[in-house]
Amino acid sequence: MKRRRMAALVAPVAALGLILSACGSGSSGGNSGLQDAGSNAVKSSDINAMPVDQLKDGGNLQWAVDQLPDNWNYYEVDGTVLDGASMMGAILPYPFPQNADASVGLDQNYLTSAEVVSTDPEVIEYKINPKAKWSNGRQFSWEDFAAQAKALTGKDTAYQVSSTTGYEDISKVEKGTDDLDVKVTFSKKFAEWKSLFSPLYPKELNSDANTFNKGWASTPAITAGPFKVKSIDQTAKTVVLERDPNWWGAKPKLDTVTYKVVDRSAQPDAFANGQIDYYGVNNDINTFKRAQADPNAAIRQSTYPDYSHLTFNGATGSILADKDLRLAVMKGVDTVGISKSILGQMQKDTTPIGNHLYLKGSQYYEDHSADYKFNVDTAKADLDKLGWKQAGDVRAKDGKQLKLRLVIPSGTPISQQTGQILQSQLKTIGVALDIQAVPTTEFFKNFVNVGNFDITFFRWISNSFPIGGSKGIYYLDPKNINQNYGHIGDDKLNQLLDAASQELDDTKRAADINAADKEIWALGHQLPIFQSPGAFVTRKTLANIGSPGYANNPYDYTKMGFVK
Repeated sequence: MKRRRMAALVAPVAALGLILSACGSGSSGGNSGLQDAGSNAVKSSDINAMPVDQLKDGGNLQWAVDQLPDNWNYYEVDGTVLDGASMMGAILPYPFPQNADASVGLDQNYLTSAEVVSTDPEVIEYKINPKAKWSNGRQFSWEDFAAQAKALTGKDTAYQVSSTTGYEDISKVEKGTDDLDVKVTFSKKFAEWKSLFSPLYPKELNSDANTFNKGWASTPAITAGPFKVKSIDQTAKTVVLERDPNWWGAKPKLDTVTYKVVDRSAQPDAFANGQIDYYGVNNDINTFKRAQADPNAAIRQSTYPDYSHLTFNGATGSILADKDLRLAVMKGVDTVGISKSILGQMQKDTTPIGNHLYLKGSQYYEDHSADYKFNVDTAKADLDKLGWKQAGDVRAKDGKQLKLRLVIPSGTPISQQTGQILQSQLKTIGVALDIQAVPTTEFFKNFVNVGNFDITFFRWISNSFPIGGSKGIYYLDPKNINQNYGHIGDDKLNQLLDAASQELDDTKRAADINAADKEIWALGHQLPIFQSPGAFVTRKTLANIGSPGYANNPYDYTKMGFVK
């Protein structure tokens, strides 16, 4: 499954095991083998880019997803699933869209400008496009910014927020010269200010905690994008978006976009039968081979910010609350072996990932995994020192066996395969692993988000903001768990993340971020497994959609379409 940071805020639009270089684009055109993520051979974008005048006017894009949104409020704790975030990008304002190369733009359909007008204190002035209106007819205003900032500060814990990063540092939001002029003042410097207010929600959503938490759980009440919601069918598991005639920007080429929940294993057949036009390979060799053999399919690959990992539950009372036990278990996991097993038949030179905050391909990427690499003898010795002694097949301490519960989503072959590999690897060091496959639609909401696991496996979808997208995952705040589902952290890591968020110099901030990553490793917070090859399958007749690199937050829905 996918989530984030996107997770989302990610995003994390938090990832799932279900499912967070120079700019280039174009179609690979062929279905040959893939390259290792982050290598020079991988493009920053592969979307079959074409001028819109070469596209048909109209058509329905059928997009396969794993699930419908648990909440259409991206900032609510259940709202950061990637599939939902992808849909939101078509119907909500994203003033700061990400580009394929991870740079950040300004969507002037929403803001005519956004500038730092003071550095001490830090003040950002946003000027709203006077054409920008919500679907209820109300013009955008500074009050939308003020309401969102207030809801996401974390001060009112009744708001079940997925992240407070950046918003917690805002001291005030004021009206400027008129209602379309917004001035935001920070109490602390916040370098990644462009990560805020994207998406922007109407003030009505943020008016009270109940509306914030539940008001948009089943449908988005107010929108403002090139598309609007036509229908949501919870029985058929579909969402249909249609052009919004009130959209003031460039007219989309597509008439509609239809999202369909399709089991991973059924997606190649659905594509062959014309029921879907676009889906992810999701690191699955069988899916990859089926796409290679389909004459109507193009496999596209880019440096997509997607990696698989293990999250450990370190909450008080959990069997893995002991940091040293988590680290010992980590050393019993052969990430190289898992990477080669899952990805080896699809791509060359498969290598694991050694950083939680920067992915391979980033100029600031450093591998900090050296002290925590797979070593059976070290893992066994560490477990012995901790008092977990071998007793038959499973170690035990004080009469309690070292049995861990791995929670994964059902219907996701890679999660199943990875779980079985982990089970075998941990058995070697005397750790029993019970694999619990739960319904995909319940995986995050009823298990991950509430800490109902010992270990879980899913994918983070990263973004252009290492702190804005990740701080809520690794920062430990007992009052606001955000996306720190394992409840792991300490004051040192919090201080490192705070220092990085306040550092305005890019090079110094990167050093601070890498220092924070070293502490994340030392805490046994999460174990990165591998970075996805970023492969997607599209119909050959589609243009301006495929593997977008970082330009998935949001996708540019106005340019997608079918070739004439």
